[in-house]
Amino acid sequence: MATVLPFGEGYRTRLTGLLGPPCHMLSPSRKAGGRWLLILFMVISLRVESEIMSKKIVIATMVVLSLAVSLLILPGTGCELIADQTASKTELDVTLLEEIWEILQEKYVEPDELDVEALIQGAARGMVNALGDPYSAYLDPDDFEIFGTGLEGEFEGIGAYVGERNGQITIIAPIPGTPADEAGIRPGDVIMGVNGESTAGWSVQDAVIVIRGPSGTSVKLLILHEGDTEPVEIEIIRASIEVPSVYFEMLGEIAHVTIAEFTDRTDDELATVLDEVIEQEATGIIIDLRNNPGGLVSAVVDVTSRFLTDGIVLSIINNEGKKTDYPVESTGGDIKLPIVVLVNQYSASSSEAMAGALQDHGVAVIAGTTTYGKGSANNLYRLSGGSGLYLTTGRWYTPEGRLIEGEGIEPDFPLDLEEVDPVEWAVDYLENITQS
Repeated sequence: MATVLPFGEGYRTRLTGLLGPPCHMLSPSRKAGGRWLLILFMVISLRVESEIMSKKIVIATMVVLSLAVSLLILPGTGCELIADQTASKTELDVTLLEEIWEILQEKYVEPDELDVEALIQGAARGMVNALGDPYSAYLDPDDFEIFGTGLEGEFEGIGAYVGERNGQITIIAPIPGTPADEAGIRPGDVIMGVNGESTAGWSVQDAVIVIRGPSGTSVKLLILHEGDTEPVEIEIIRASIEVPSVYFEMLGEIAHVTIAEFTDRTDDELATVLDEVIEQEATGIIIDLRNNPGGLVSAVVDVTSRFLTDGIVLSIINNEGKKTDYPVESTGGDIKLPIVVLVNQYSASSSEAMAGALQDHGVAVIAGTTTYGKGSANNLYRLSGGSGLYLTTGRWYTPEGRLIEGEGIEPDFPLDLEEVDPVEWAVDYLENITQS
C-alpha cells in the first residue's frame, strides 16, 4: 500500500526522493478541397503492470490504438468547426486536440518553437490530471525512471513519506536519521512550495518527482508546520538513503516491533526479528504502524500472514466489480502471543490493510487514532517510449468487507496521542493481559 510509498500505496503514498505513451504525430498532408489528414498513432508496446503495493510484474505486448481522422480547413478563412459530434463517455474523440494542433501550426507567433513531443507529453499529463485523482499520474520517461525506484528500500532523495490530505501535499513521516528528519520535517507538515513553485494543484506523484533528485543536490521546501500559521522555507541536501523497514526492542517482557513501511525486504527483516522475539521469550507484542505510509501488496500479505493461520488478508475490487482476494500465505501462524497494533492518522495504505486484517481476524486489538484512509490499489503501466501511467484501478477492503478508502481503520481503543504515550499504554495493556 504501489506503495506510500510509500512517499506512497497508492502511493499510493510513496517515498519522497522516489517516483503516456508519447504519441507519434505524422506531418499532416493537404488533400483535395483543402482537407487535412492527421493520423495519430498511439502505440503501447510494453506494459508493466505493478500493483502499488504489489511486486508482481506482468508484461504484455499491446497495440492499443490507431486513429485516422480528417479535419476540414478552408483556405483563407481560418478553421471551420466540424459539426458537433457527441461521443459516448467510453469513446476517445480527439477532434478538439486536432483543431488546436492545426491552429498552432497555422497561427502561433513562433512556429519554430513548437515542440511536438512536449505538446504530446502535456496533453497526456493533462488527460490524467483531469481525473482529479491525487494518486493517478502520467509520467514522462525521466519521471517514470525516478518513480519506479524506492520499493527495494533504497533511493536518493530527502527521506520522507508524503500523501495528499485536504487537497494539500502533506508529510506523513520523515524517515529517522535522513536529511528530512534532520532538517526538522515533521508528520503533518504541508509542503506549500518546492524550489519557489507553488504545489497548488499538484498530485502526490508531481511532488515526488520534483523533490527527489541525485545525492548531494539541494531542494528548497516551503513548509507549513502543523499548528503554525506562517510557512518557513527549509533547504535540504538530498542523500542516498537505505531504509530498514523493521525496528525491534524489548520493553521488559514485551516486544516492541516497528514496521516503518512495506518493501520487498520487510518480510525477511520481520522473520529475523520474530526469531529474536521467540528466543527472548516475549509474552506479548506491540506492532507499531504509526506513520507507516504503506508499500507493496505482496509485502503486507507476507507480513500479516506471520500472525494468521487461514482466511484472507485483504480484497481488492476493480472498476468492473470483480473481487480479488489475497489469502493468508501457507507459512503463516508463526506467532501466538497477545498483540496490540498501534496506529495514528498517518498510518496509511498497507499499514491500514494489516491493521484491518488483524482486527477482523480477532488476533490483535488496535489502539491509537483513526488511520489515514488511503485504500486505493494503483498499477504502474509502462508505455511506449519509456513513459508510464500510474493509475488507481481498485479499492481495498478488509477481510470482513470494510472499505478503507476515505474511511480508515477505527481503533478498538481510541487514545489521545498528545496526552497518552501509546507505547506505555500498550505495554501496560499486554502486561495486564498476561498476568490475568
